[in-house]
Amino acid sequence: MKSLVCLNPGKFEYSDREMPVLSKGNAIIRIRRIGICGTDLHAFEGTQPFFSYPRILGHELAGELVEADGANGFSKGEAVTFIPYFHCGTCVACRAGKTNCCASLQVCGVHVDGGMAEYLSVPSHLLVHSNGLTFDELALVEPLAIGAHGVKRAGVRPGEFVLVVGAGPIGLGVMEFARIAGGKVIALDINDMRLAFCKDRLKVAHTINGRTGDVTEQLKAITSGDMPTVVIDATGSLNAINNAFQYMAHGARYVLVGLQRGEIIFSHPEFHKREGTLMSSRNATREDFEHVTQSMKAGKVDPKTYITHRVTFGQVKDEFEKWLDPKTGVIKAMVEV
Repeated sequence: MKSLVCLNPGKFEYSDREMPVLSKGNAIIRIRRIGICGTDLHAFEGTQPFFSYPRILGHELAGELVEADGANGFSKGEAVTFIPYFHCGTCVACRAGKTNCCASLQVCGVHVDGGMAEYLSVPSHLLVHSNGLTFDELALVEPLAIGAHGVKRAGVRPGEFVLVVGAGPIGLGVMEFARIAGGKVIALDINDMRLAFCKDRLKVAHTINGRTGDVTEQLKAITSGDMPTVVIDATGSLNAINNAFQYMAHGARYVLVGLQRGEIIFSHPEFHKREGTLMSSRNATREDFEHVTQSMKAGKVDPKTYITHRVTFGQVKDEFEKWLDPKTGVIKAMVEV
């Protein structure tokens, strides 16, 4: 079968590999769609934490179930996606139902080879039914689930202001599910094209360019002086993460969905006087995946909104580097296999 290997930062090569063989407790999927995410882009440019090369990227996936062992309720030929966080099931996090942050977690396409290939073997218990969703829609469930999980971590309540820092694909998912939870969303980014996308396509009422004017004063104006009671970072930028501490209302919750390598630095007195809450949000759970698929089915989220670029599997090597350039306007590139 054909696969695409990231040999080292900046270099892809197509490779012929043996087909996966069915093994106990696993399923084989014929890959039909691959969504390109920030993790893939960071891996290609050499800035992804906890990463080693060579690696087959890809974890936003949809395909056809070829065969499976232990996949009760699933049928051959069925359209499926899967939860790409391979967990041990026995550690302290798994025993508490937090399989998304398993102590020995292996993320498909990050710690183990992923789905930039024609076929992939995955644990059967991680399969997710399509419930009538298309391949395009199924390939977008995982990134949206990350956004949904961050919103759940924040405990967003109806009517409160939610500042989402970063209007990339993950940030857009955060905005969608903050809206579904009843939050009043404020989008903060430094890219006018992405902010326009938030306003025009997602109907986000408040957008702020971090390079234009005083962000704090603009937030005060929007929130009648209160500041946002929820701040969610989806940038993974150390500067953005550190700056956003000053945007918290008294009693606010700050959730870090984005990830980067450095150390967070903030004023303890300022954070303390606010009695702020700082949380990380890693990956997503099956509950989040189900919330996303149900929201899609109910028409609360239109996943096709995000697809701005589309290529075939054979075009990925030549097109991939272009998606690192913000001028291309890429929100979500979708690969057809």
